[in-house]
Amino acid sequence: MPEIALIVGAGSGLSASLARLCARDGMKVALAARDIGKLQPILDETGAVAYPCDATDANQVAGLFSLVERDLGVPDLTVFNAGYRTRGPLVELDVEEVRKTLIASAFAGFLVGQAAARALLRRGHGGSIIFTGASASVKGYPKSSPFAMGKFALRGLAESMARELQPQNIHVGHVVIDGGIANPGRDANARGADGMLSPDAIAESFLHLHRQHRSAWSWEIAVRPWVENF
Repeated sequence: MPEIALIVGAGSGLSASLARLCARDGMKVALAARDIGKLQPILDETGAVAYPCDATDANQVAGLFSLVERDLGVPDLTVFNAGYRTRGPLVELDVEEVRKTLIASAFAGFLVGQAAARALLRRGHGGSIIFTGASASVKGYPKSSPFAMGKFALRGLAESMARELQPQNIHVGHVVIDGGIANPGRDANARGADGMLSPDAIAESFLHLHRQHRSAWSWEIAVRPWVENF
C-alpha cells in the first residue's frame, strides 16, 4: 500500500515542493489550508486531495484527520507548515496580532501534532510528524519577538513530543530553516548563487528525515544556504 502524506498549511512554496516530491515518491498526498482555491495548480500537477482547515481550530483539525483517514488512510507523514507573523518594535506591537501569531504557530502546531499522534498510536505501526521551524526557532531577532516566541514554543513542542513518542515508534522531527527561501515571487539570486534555500532541496531534507532508519533517528536538523552565517 502506498504511504500517505498530509501537509498542513499548504501553499505555493515549500509545501508545493513537498507535495511534488512525495507524489513522485509514490505517496498519496493530502493538502490542508484555509483557502484551498489557491492550491489548484499543485492539485492538478500531483493528484493531491485538498481539505479546507483552519489549523487553529481544534474541531477543524480533528475533522481534517477524520476525513483524510476516511478518504486515504492514516497519514504516515504529517508535516505542520502553517504559521503567521507580525513584526515591529516591541512597545508598538498590537496585542491581538501577537496573540494571532502565537496561536497560528504554537497552538496550531500542538493541535496538528496531537491529532497526528493519536492517529498513529491508534494504528499501531509508526510514522512521522515533522514541524517546520525557522531561524527564529533558535535565535530571537529585533522587531520579531512574536515570531520568535511562536517558533521557540513550536521547537519545544517538537522536542517534547520526540522524547515521548519516539520510544513508541513515532518519529518526530523539527527542521530549522535558517535563511530565506526562494519561493515563487522572490528573486532566487538576490543573495548570490544559491544564496537562498531552494524549496525543492528543503523538501528532500524533509523526506530524508521521514525515511531515516529508526536506529538513527534525528529529532532536529538545520538547513541553511552555504553563505548564511550561524
